Amino acid sequence: MKREWMKKAGLAASVMMIMAGGNTLYAEGNTPQSGIVTNKAAVAEMVELIDVAGKQRMLSQRIAKDYLYAGEKVAVSKAKKQMKASMEEMVKIHKRLVDSINDPEIQNLLAFVQLSIEDFKSTANEPYSLDNAQLIIDLSESMLEGSQYVVNSLKDKVKVKESAIVGKAGKQRMLAQRIAKYYIAYQAGIKDKNTVDQMKAAVKAFSEAHKALMANPENTPEINRKLHDIDRLWKIVYKFYLNIEKGGLPLIVFNTTDDITKKMNQITAMYVDLYK
Repeated sequence: MKREWMKKAGLAASVMMIMAGGNTLYAEGNTPQSGIVTNKAAVAEMVELIDVAGKQRMLSQRIAKDYLYAGEKVAVSKAKKQMKASMEEMVKIHKRLVDSINDPEIQNLLAFVQLSIEDFKSTANEPYSLDNAQLIIDLSESMLEGSQYVVNSLKDKVKVKESAIVGKAGKQRMLAQRIAKYYIAYQAGIKDKNTVDQMKAAVKAFSEAHKALMANPENTPEINRKLHDIDRLWKIVYKFYLNIEKGGLPLIVFNTTDDITKKMNQITAMYVDLYK
């Protein structure tokens, strides 16, 4: 859920000070050396920022996936439309992160991400080739690593379970797109051991996180309902994903992973609202 928190001058200033090093806003009993945010309102804003930063992880994988799908002539129209929208969203989120975070180390990392975004754009506009496909996969890995670093840095500022749950739910969006990326990469001819290993690792990570989210005692009935919807689908489709070497189901993989990503995006937003 998009909230106009930047308009709330007092709270926005507090969050900015936190990200600059936590020298101003501390709950009673905290010390400046701790660097941990405990003020309830600031924690809520930080949790939302974790969600925003987490979306970049998913977008890095979806853009690469869409490039490969379009290049392989599978779901071409949908893949191209989705890639364009994802690129626009990535640029928008990046600007918000740059405007919201003053921490020098994270700002330096975001400067690297900016270069990767520019490379993403230029490569995506070039004619499809296996070399360009490999390049865009490599770029997506770098951007994923950078985005994960930002998420982890934000989570370190909020040492509470709320940030861990939001981070875990948000990561599921990325894992679904990562599965589709490596599935189509293998079908495109990138058939090295790493492609298979990364696919299977993503499936395993998704399964483990899904079980943890379903066991979260603070889930609302609506969150549980949506998680159970995913559970019913996942129990069937994960077997398709693991048959990456057999292939033959690229459209099913495209549609089911998109469906899972959409549902996990809704669930993550619910967790953000739950912990406000």
